Formats: sequence, structure tokens, C-alpha cells
Amino acid sequence: MGRSHALAYHQIPEFDIVGIVTRSPESRGKLNQELGGGYVEFDDYSAALAETKPDVASINTYPDTHASYALAAFDAGAHVFIEKPLAETVTEAETIVAKAKELNRKLVIGYILRHHPSWAKFIEVARTLGKPLVMRMNLNQQSSGDMWDTHKALMSSISPIVDCGVHYVDVMCQMTRSRPIRVSGLGARLTDDLPEGKINYGHLQATFEDGSVGWYEAGWGPMMSETAFFVKDVVGPKGCVTIEAKTAGGAGASADVGSHTKTESLRVHHSELDAAQKFVKADEWIDLEDEPDHDALCFREQVHLLKVIQEDLDLTEHMEDAINSMRIVAAADKSFRTGKMVALDWAESFFGCAAKRGEAGVSRAVVTWCLWI
Repeated sequence: MGRSHALAYHQIPEFDIVGIVTRSPESRGKLNQELGGGYVEFDDYSAALAETKPDVASINTYPDTHASYALAAFDAGAHVFIEKPLAETVTEAETIVAKAKELNRKLVIGYILRHHPSWAKFIEVARTLGKPLVMRMNLNQQSSGDMWDTHKALMSSISPIVDCGVHYVDVMCQMTRSRPIRVSGLGARLTDDLPEGKINYGHLQATFEDGSVGWYEAGWGPMMSETAFFVKDVVGPKGCVTIEAKTAGGAGASADVGSHTKTESLRVHHSELDAAQKFVKADEWIDLEDEPDHDALCFREQVHLLKVIQEDLDLTEHMEDAINSMRIVAAADKSFRTGKMVALDWAESFFGCAAKRGEAGVSRAVVTWCLWI
């Protein structure tokens, strides 16, 4: 994610990258070279903030540093782009949002699917299927080598169901426009290569106020199955819509980050029957022509960030949606660890389900870079 966002900043004229921050000189040098060289490198985030005085800090580290890095950036006067999940805990997420509001700084969270035209279409079609909805989604990753090392490091901070789940419960909220009221979770530890108490597989089930239900599954590691690693399917009284990622679902695809957002086509099934109990309409296929790859999606995210700053867009709903999705996945994690279903008590400020999307735009910004690699 860090590399992809760096490429976006490099390609957008309105951004000037004033610093690259990573944990190792090798990763900084490799990224700098890919960007054409010449960018200042730092091994300390605080020093980079103090020296460069950026307008924007782009934070793409493991979640255990998200809160401290974001708060430091706000205190330094910078706006923040931060990868999902917003933080390790709901409390930290609330603290980050409160600080952004207090200092009148912009906080854009990397919910990449909100910038994907095919996923927008998927949500749009799902809303035509009636209520309640049954939403089935997963993203399992069969990882090895460097990717397995990355996953192990990430899981020392946060579980897969929390890290990836925020994306998909956000999508469910947009589809239903209803509040989740109950969450249950399952988990399993499928390897001894993790610290005690950490898991590499999780499954959440959510019940919504309108009667809709949804599940999401995520597992990482060399033991995970490539079969049905990518399921994105929504059923309603009027039919169903399914993402059919035919090419992206091939052998080895689960380890390819580019396949995680690829849709290719939607299959729409209509449930209406005639007097002879035959289907009135044949299934229809919606071929999705505007299909940006992973780097192109990151580019769109950063163009949106520029528009947010330039036009002073109100991000209240965006930030509250991020907190709400954190609450849901945190409830699933709590359910797994306690063995009990968790009831959610929402305040009237719940927005999730109807966040407004801004169109692409540009403005002037300077970036200090914190790379997750």
C-alpha cells in the first residue's frame, strides 16, 4: 500500500514529496529509485515531521503506530491520509477523529473500495434487490515467503478479520443503509508462527436492524485454500448479484494484491417467476469497462485527498463511518474471545450506510511519507 500511494503522489503534479520514511534503508532506497531518485530519506518519523513541516502526512504503517503517528502529524499542523484500519482499537480511532476535528485538519482513511466504480455498481445493484439482504463476502490469502512474513508481522498487531473486515462491513452498511444490531465472531489459530493469543483466521456474522444479515471471512497463511478465496455475493427477495472475477480468481490469485479489488463483471439474477414457475428474465451480465488496477485505485484515493483539502470538504460522515466499521469488527473479535454474541448500542450519530462520495479533484499539498513495507 505504501509503495502504491507513493507512486500516486509522485505522478500528481500538485503533490511534492518532501520525505520518505521507512524502517529500513533498503526499502527507502528501493522506493526512491523506483520514483526516479532525489527524494530525501528518513529513518525517524518524528524527525521527518520536524524537518519537513509537511502539509500532509501519509501513514501506511502497521496499525499499532497509526494513533501515535496521526496525532503527531496533526500536532505538527498536517492533514493526514491513513491506511485502514484507522487504528488498533475503537478508542484510538475515536481519539484520532477527535483530534482532527479539534485542530480542523482533514483525515482521509484508505477505504479503497469507495473509489472503485465497479464496487459502486455492485452496491447500487444490491440496493435494488429488496429487503432483507443476505450478504456473503470473504478474502482469504494463501501467503508464503515475504508475504507470509508481512502477514505475521501484521497479525502481531491485529487479526485478519479486523484488518480486512472494515472494508466489507463498510460495504454491507452502504448496501443496507441500516444499522448492525448484533455481531458474532469465530476465530482459529492455524499456525504456531504467531505470538500467543493471536489468530490468523476469522469469521464475523452481523445482523442488521432491517433484518439483513451478512458474513465476512478472512484468513492468511500458507495453509489457506485457494478454492473460493474470493466470494462477493448478495441475495435479496428480488434476486442476487455476484462479482464474477473470472481471471482474477485463478491459481495463485489470493496472494496477488491486484486481484483483491478486481471485479471484471457482475452477474445479476432475477427471482421473478411466471405462471409456469419459470424465470421471467434470464441472468444478465454487466461487464465493467472502467476497471482500475490497484495502483490506479490508489491514485484515485490521492486525487480525492487533494480535492478534500482544496475544497474544504466535510469529512464528518467519512470519519464516523470508519469508527463504526471499527466497532463492528471489534465486536466480532470480542465475540470470538468471549464466546458470546455482542449487541451493538448505536448513538444517533451513526452514519455508516450513506456516506457521500466526492468526485476527483486536485489541490496543492506537500507529503511526508511513512511507508508500510
